[in-house]
Amino acid sequence: MNGLTAQPVIMQIIPELGPGGAEQGCIDIAAELVASGAQAIIVSHGGSRVHELSRFGAVHINLPVHSKNPIIMWQNVLRLRQIIRRYNVNIVHARSRAPAWSAMQACKKTNAHFITTCHAPYNIAGESKRFYNSSIARGERVIAISETVAQYLRDNYRLDNSKIRVIPRGIALEKFHPTAVTPERLIALSREWRVPDGANIIMMPGRITRWKGHPVLIEAIARLGRRDIFCVMIGSDQGRSEYRRELEESISNKGLSGRVRIVDHCNDMPSAYMLATVVVSASTDPEGFGRVPVEAQAMGRPIIASDHGGAQETILRGETGWLVKPGDPAALEAAIHEALALNPTQRAILATRAMAHVAANFTREQMADRTLNVYAELLQGKLMAAPAPQPFHGGNNRHSAFRTAAE
Repeated sequence: MNGLTAQPVIMQIIPELGPGGAEQGCIDIAAELVASGAQAIIVSHGGSRVHELSRFGAVHINLPVHSKNPIIMWQNVLRLRQIIRRYNVNIVHARSRAPAWSAMQACKKTNAHFITTCHAPYNIAGESKRFYNSSIARGERVIAISETVAQYLRDNYRLDNSKIRVIPRGIALEKFHPTAVTPERLIALSREWRVPDGANIIMMPGRITRWKGHPVLIEAIARLGRRDIFCVMIGSDQGRSEYRRELEESISNKGLSGRVRIVDHCNDMPSAYMLATVVVSASTDPEGFGRVPVEAQAMGRPIIASDHGGAQETILRGETGWLVKPGDPAALEAAIHEALALNPTQRAILATRAMAHVAANFTREQMADRTLNVYAELLQGKLMAAPAPQPFHGGNNRHSAFRTAAE
């Protein structure tokens, strides 16, 4: 770079600002940038959460960066380059594969650094797909949201450790904490879901898509054969109406109507977790991170997840939750039975361990500190081997490296 302005300018690019974990992380980082004295820009194709940016002073620019059309992607190169020059952008941070291609090219012939975040171990079906996915591995720094994702990058793109920064996603503990949920919110949600009195609630959050493992949970509930269970699957089918019909037919055929329900969405997930007796994440494909296990633990709820991907890094096996063989209804049934059998003392011990585990490792503040430190590395010109992970100290020490870069 030819020098820094007094106020660093960081531009994040994401297809849309919807309800997902990647989008939440993007918004969280933008808020922390503004709080740290930087200018935060988010480029996306819009979405339901754009209005949130005005609350803390981030800039949103609407471009069709969601598109995989080669012509539009090339047009985005020119549009993004204009933005980089107009705002004197120091770092461009791409959070998805299609925008990464455009962003990488846009940074050429400018002074902007280019970094990426890899959110998942993307499927590779042939060399063309491998090449398309490779854009996410081409940053000067590549943030992996878990060690699972980092290993995917090493194995498939021979990415050197000096470029990889493992930064787990973080959640807002002021929101995901049992004391943050009022009785009135619990009563309202219970009425909305029409929860039977005295029922044990088995909850599975996650969009209605096949790899999330809904049929595995339905079969496990059927195998349990208990009348005191009420299962709620929370998530939108996002147009996958045929798959949803399959699930509803399976529920009916197994005699579970009235005991297993699919709800399109929930605007109060902390209350949903508090209503749950057991939380399940039954994905059949490895998740890059998986917010559900972390959120459930933060709320002190027993969590059962598939034994692969990010869940292996966020759940302490046998201490804060259960990890079961993916796609195995019998294994899931056994874990649910064991979780339901916990007495009040055992549940309290599990909750204490789980909440402490999340507070020590998966907070929004930790994620923000580590991400802003990656930005600081580039702004200070420290293109060297990966530094040892720094513990989160909180308080007035936050973002000190980033502030130093701006001075």
